[in-house]
Amino acid sequence: MPRLRDLDLARHLADPAIKQRFVTPMFDLVAPRYDEFTRAFSFGMDRRWKRVLVSELASRTAPGARVLDLACGTGDLAFAAAAVVPGARVTGVDASGRMIELARGRARGAPAPVFVEGDMAHLSLGDSSVDAVTAGYAFRNAPDHRAALAEAGRVLRPGGLLITLDFFRPRSQFWRFLFLSYLRAAGNAAGWWWHREPVAYGYIAPSIDAFVSWQHFSADLMAAGFDVLRVHTWLLSGVCMHIAHRSEAPVRERR
Repeated sequence: MPRLRDLDLARHLADPAIKQRFVTPMFDLVAPRYDEFTRAFSFGMDRRWKRVLVSELASRTAPGARVLDLACGTGDLAFAAAAVVPGARVTGVDASGRMIELARGRARGAPAPVFVEGDMAHLSLGDSSVDAVTAGYAFRNAPDHRAALAEAGRVLRPGGLLITLDFFRPRSQFWRFLFLSYLRAAGNAAGWWWHREPVAYGYIAPSIDAFVSWQHFSADLMAAGFDVLRVHTWLLSGVCMHIAHRSEAPVRERR
């Protein structure tokens, strides 16, 4: 397997056909320390953002719901969903086999989610088969986030809930420069210190720069057949949570 530093990151981010060839081995590499990194890198804010997400899920989801957590990592949101939604049937999906292995290792006792290795743009689930979808730092890492949104819409029942949390490209050029400069420098340093691969976390800044603003993502949600209910923003729009319902009407009927 080639070292991450030997791969052309810009080329992989720009081409949906090969992006996954970089993203999956990167997450396999960082999996053992991923949770520790996200807490430290965000100065603990990651915990607060996820608490808001879980609170929104709990208040908007009925007992016994079928919940799908996309890009589940080691299972933070999947375990939280199982804990706050009574009788929930939770499935976590991630393209990284190492992440899934670690998540399964945490699944002891009840309620325990089911964890499956898979592609969030090609899910092995039936149409309208889940009631809620959560996605923490998921769509930015998908080869084509619009295709992944369409797939989320396919598996959600009409009226089903989608909650996403991610980093977004700030529209302010000045803030974008400061925000990405910090993430690039801190990410490269952490990647080298923990894995001897600077790009392992240095990837974050270029991936955000190659992504969309939260406003653009809202438009993409609507184009995919979702109604955006609420938006939370943090860090001057560098981090955002979208809460949406799958529309009851087919996408082709929407104007």
